[in-house]
Amino acid sequence: MPISETVIADGLAIHFLETGDPAAPTIVLLHGGIIDAARVSWGEVIEPLAADCHVVAPDLLGYGRSGVDSEGTDGRTVLPPGSYPVGRHIDAMTGFLDELAVDTFSIAGLSLGGAVGLGLALRRPALVDDLLLIDSYGLGRALPNGRLSYGLARVQLFNRIAIALFRRSRRLTRASLGGIVADLDGLSEAAVDAVYEEVQRPTAGVAFRRFRGAEVTRSGYRTVYVDELPELAVPTRLLHGRHDEVVPLSWAERAADRIPDGELVVLDSCAHWPPREVPSTVVEHAREIAVR
Repeated sequence: MPISETVIADGLAIHFLETGDPAAPTIVLLHGGIIDAARVSWGEVIEPLAADCHVVAPDLLGYGRSGVDSEGTDGRTVLPPGSYPVGRHIDAMTGFLDELAVDTFSIAGLSLGGAVGLGLALRRPALVDDLLLIDSYGLGRALPNGRLSYGLARVQLFNRIAIALFRRSRRLTRASLGGIVADLDGLSEAAVDAVYEEVQRPTAGVAFRRFRGAEVTRSGYRTVYVDELPELAVPTRLLHGRHDEVVPLSWAERAADRIPDGELVVLDSCAHWPPREVPSTVVEHAREIAVR
């Protein structure tokens, strides 16, 4: 069973799950955005992967139990102030990994976590042995729905309303996951339960809204690594769901061509959530990049 721990890194409380033999190769699992945390996206991956790896799965800043230990003046749980662009998450994870003092490690990053992992690999390539990008953010600029995406990022009332509804209804929570999976009927009940439990947190959605406010601009997404990919010195495998409507497959195809030691694996039965859609496949790829 994973151990639940918290460390203070640069004044921020970062919660993480840890399991497996510390002497085995270390792999760091970075989850995605919206309503997510280490146990939400990686819940069916962590323990099988721990058979061969030392697994560290942090909650990104503002997600799960990371950075939520302060109290507002009205007694409500609040997050550290300010915006939450990708760069801030990279800073937080850099401090966290420095605190863990692991010599080198592999990274598997999903969506937002992919962009954070990619940023870490570009910033500190000597620390990162291998990189697994799963339906990763940061590989393109165009907004999926153009002006509508920009408008929703500026007026975030709809996200607040949606989360309020999800808190009241597991059925609506489950239905909402149809936007990120290819086969909603095939999704495990454990995956739905994990999201439904996470959405009950008072801070659920706050970090994502701050992320979206910082990252979505009139001209498109702010963080785009396309021009830096030829400089990436870390062996990189991209896993991408063929039916992903959040991050276009074409972005992953372009990235794989630009990364010097890059390869792309397309998952035919997946959309945007492979760790929950095909957990055994993700374990297989994560294990392979960590122990090779």
